[in-house]
Amino acid sequence: MKLPHRRQVLHLAAGAAALPTLSRFAWGQAYPTRPVRIIVGFPAGFAADMVARMIAQSLSESLRQQFVVENRPGAGSNIAADAVVRATADGYSLLLVTQTNATNATVYENLGFNFIRDIAPVAGIGTNPFVMVVSPSVPAKTVPEFIDYAKANPRKVNMSSPGTGSAGHIFGELFKIMTGVNIVHVPYRASFIPDLLAGQVQVGFTTIGAVIEHIRTGKLRALAVTTATRVEVLPDIPALGEFVSGYEASGFVGIGAPRNTSVEIIETLNKAINAALTDQRMKARLADLGFEPFASSPAEFGNYIVQYTEKWGKVIRAVNIKPE
Repeated sequence: MKLPHRRQVLHLAAGAAALPTLSRFAWGQAYPTRPVRIIVGFPAGFAADMVARMIAQSLSESLRQQFVVENRPGAGSNIAADAVVRATADGYSLLLVTQTNATNATVYENLGFNFIRDIAPVAGIGTNPFVMVVSPSVPAKTVPEFIDYAKANPRKVNMSSPGTGSAGHIFGELFKIMTGVNIVHVPYRASFIPDLLAGQVQVGFTTIGAVIEHIRTGKLRALAVTTATRVEVLPDIPALGEFVSGYEASGFVGIGAPRNTSVEIIETLNKAINAALTDQRMKARLADLGFEPFASSPAEFGNYIVQYTEKWGKVIRAVNIKPE
């Protein structure tokens, strides 16, 4: 039976009014409907890049859409961050957030964006304690012995790092502040590990994954992990906090999105990432790289970034670290 004209018009109007709600609901439920980019501010092969690829694979499987890693190294990872800040807030351009993004907020005065304001926290992935290693040419076998040696040889001990303002540099500066040693920072643009192995530089604060094999083979001597307590991956190595009360330094990785990305999309990603971190294979792969899982809500991850930025901002300002 055919509807009368007036009822037909009202029926169609009601249906049209409902369409935006239905389409928004369907769109939110369907995310993602096309490939998602995870932009990484470091070259392929770096620990952060490897973590990004692990998470990308897991998200591809759980959300049934391709997540691809796009490397955009340069400017201390600011190029990658800027690309995501300027991307459409639709969930298809994500940032692998690291400690470098947090410290860059203080190191660089004119970034063109405010990291905390312009990147929405999605989820933590892992924290990575660093390790204080010395060349075998250094006579010190413990942190107290190293402090005594450095004080007996002011400005004769060189501290290597991946660059001015890098985590390794800033973590080393905190060590200098808290112990009173006068050692010289030597920034590298490429890996400093070969020179550390050769004794050209004497000490470094670096990711565990970068040197763990050298530690195991005795080519480098680990004096301490840069945490308040010992870590599972190097159980026999003491924590710096055991010798320098209150010292704690760790890196981190997580996922961020452009500001104004919808709550629904952020929650979808957060749940998928947190689920991935419960998988034993993921935990084992993270441990191999020196990471400990860091499951969090978006709000918890955001608070962590704010506190991290404040803590290390004080160190950066105290020693007046500027970009190269």
